[in-house]
Formats: sequence, structure tokens, C-alpha cells
Amino acid sequence: MSQVEEMEQLSDEVGYLVYNETLIDHFMHPRNAGEIENPDAMATVGDPTCGDFIRVYLKVEAGKISVFKFLTQGCPGAISTSSIATEMAIGKTLDEALKLTDNDVIEAAGGIPSRKAHCSLLAIRGLHQAILNYHTSSHPSPQEGRGEGEEERK
Repeated sequence: MSQVEEMEQLSDEVGYLVYNETLIDHFMHPRNAGEIENPDAMATVGDPTCGDFIRVYLKVEAGKISVFKFLTQGCPGAISTSSIATEMAIGKTLDEALKLTDNDVIEAAGGIPSRKAHCSLLAIRGLHQAILNYHTSSHPSPQEGRGEGEEERK
């Protein structure tokens, strides 16, 4: 049995949640928390089963996420997995970021208590919705946005 499985079994047996060091660190020191003035894209999503919600802000440069900030109202699991998701998405193309899943976040976190797995969905759902909002706004694709004589950036 892995350490994560042992922690989950213990938390289920005694009725409290056990968070690992990665989750505690991201909760105590969330990365990329805050707002972006004039974001390229934004989205707000929530989980009606527990009342948690997230507002996501993105800046996009050359088709890649250059800044990903968030404001989360929720439990330590929601806050820490949101922080982890920002680190995973920054620097990725929009298409690469759309392929990120809640399971990717759980794996990067080193596991989360099973009763809090739904929390990992908030940031990914917010990210995906913000990218959809970006695509449906008037933002040109990197190829469409180039002026004459400009080379494609990689």
C-alpha cells in the first residue's frame, strides 16, 4: 500500500482529512493567487455540492499562457489544487492547457484525500472555460495576429 493510500485509509477511518506536504505548502503559500488587470480571458466556475468557486484570469502571449492567476473561495484542497494547476498551465499553449485534467492535478499534488477529489476540478474547469472564452472573444490566433514582415514566434 502506498503512502497516499495509507493516508486516505487513515483519514476515512478516523473521520478527518490528511493533506500531504505538497498540498499544505500550496495552501499556506499559494502560487499565482490574485487578479490580473485587463486579462485576455476570465472565467468563474463553482461546485454547487460544496459551495467552492474559482475566478480564473489569463494573459496569453504568442498562443501560450503567460500569466494564470486565480481567486478561490473554498477549502484547503480547492486552494492548493488551484495553485498547482496554475504552475502546470503557465507556459503551455492553449491547446496543451486544454488537455490538462483533474487527474493531472491530483498526480502533481501527490494525491489528495478522496473526499476532496472534486476540489481539483475547479481550477481545470475554470482554465478550460477561460480558454473557451478567449477563443470566442475577438482575440486573433497567433498566426492571424502577425503583421506583415513579422516572423512566427515559437
